[in-house]
Amino acid sequence: MSRYAVCADVGSTFTKAAVVDLGAGRLAGTSVARTTVDSDVLHGLDAAVARAAAGVPLGDAPWYVCSSAGGGLRLAVVGYEELITAQAGQRVGLSAGARVVHVAAGRLAGADVAAARAARPDVLLLVGGTDGGDAEVLLHNAGRLARARWRVPVVVAGNADAAAEVGAVLAGRGVPVTVTGNVLPRIGVLAPAPARAAIREVFLRHVIGGKRLSRGRRFAGLVRAATPDAVLTGVEVLADAGGGDLVVVDVGGATTDVYSVLTPDERAVGPGRPAAGQLWRSRTVEGDLGMRWSAPGVVAAAVAERLVEDGEAAALASAARVRAADPGFLAADEGERAVERRLAVLAATVAVRRHARGGAVGERAARDLRDVRLLVGSGGVLRYASPGDRSAVLSAVLTDYAGGWAVPRAARPVVDADYVLAAGGLLAAEHPVAAARLLRHHLLPA
Repeated sequence: MSRYAVCADVGSTFTKAAVVDLGAGRLAGTSVARTTVDSDVLHGLDAAVARAAAGVPLGDAPWYVCSSAGGGLRLAVVGYEELITAQAGQRVGLSAGARVVHVAAGRLAGADVAAARAARPDVLLLVGGTDGGDAEVLLHNAGRLARARWRVPVVVAGNADAAAEVGAVLAGRGVPVTVTGNVLPRIGVLAPAPARAAIREVFLRHVIGGKRLSRGRRFAGLVRAATPDAVLTGVEVLADAGGGDLVVVDVGGATTDVYSVLTPDERAVGPGRPAAGQLWRSRTVEGDLGMRWSAPGVVAAAVAERLVEDGEAAALASAARVRAADPGFLAADEGERAVERRLAVLAATVAVRRHARGGAVGERAARDLRDVRLLVGSGGVLRYASPGDRSAVLSAVLTDYAGGWAVPRAARPVVDADYVLAAGGLLAAEHPVAAARLLRHHLLPA
């Protein structure tokens, strides 16, 4: 058995590969190659791995791959009512590495099914009712989807007393369906693990092959998770390995994702707790905040948050439009790099503000980040930035006193420059010791 493992993230633009020495829990090599979505993603993946493994005797080293190519995992959520079960389903979907593209609540009508279909989800999460509670809406919605000849895979994670009947209604009309545990078994109790596992399995079984990213079956066999799911697992491992309460802000080209792992607050238990429950290990996705495709959204959000004045906003908006029109844009001089830094500062600041305030639709409960000990920055704009630019972005988050949330009191900033969060998450199930060592070595300051 080889002492090494290959870990790779196949993104929409770039494929990142890392060879990990499992015994030492250290990187033996890394590489980045352009993702070859225009031909076969295996071409870019194999090229990245070959460069990362140069001089390393891989032998029969196992491969662990995550992917967000082709737009990643798109999820629609249908719940009993918006502020409880639909919100709970949205939180669970985000924790499973999905981009939630549609949320509906209540009894579906024909127009509602059409709207869900128009959002082009890869998976639909059907939730509703606490265990033993009202099952009428859940059964109605299953029947409506079945009669509409819905063909996108459905994960049923609602009222346990009705789940089997719901699954039978859908399966009887040829809908691909997976029945799992209720995301909200009782009011105020959020149980994400079964649905998260089911969504991951559906992603691997249906979505990867359906995106036509590769001609053969090899790529689908290599992929273990959606990239955000792997990263969240890595964040959890890092917290358990000694990071304590922590936040990760990943500034990408299309979205800015924020992950947090917090110590459960006993004060959140009781009459004042959120009805949809609280996820202490969570992720939010800001689809309007990105360095390329969504750059205009960064400027619009910054204006709304009063982070920029009118004069600066006009210049930034022009620069943002250039980047959105040409996602392959590279900053060529100090002026362009200053714009990149400013956009990254704004994207990170707004994304963490939203995460701290509460990221789900209709959510009122804030996340208390005061005890966060570690702030990890990720994404190409930080990974390839100068130390000064990295510091500027993370310092902006830690000194955002006007953001309407309590900033961390003593957090240490660090950048995932070697891209180990995804690798650690991919290794966690089969090589937990190596995963923890890898993340401690690269991300926990001595």
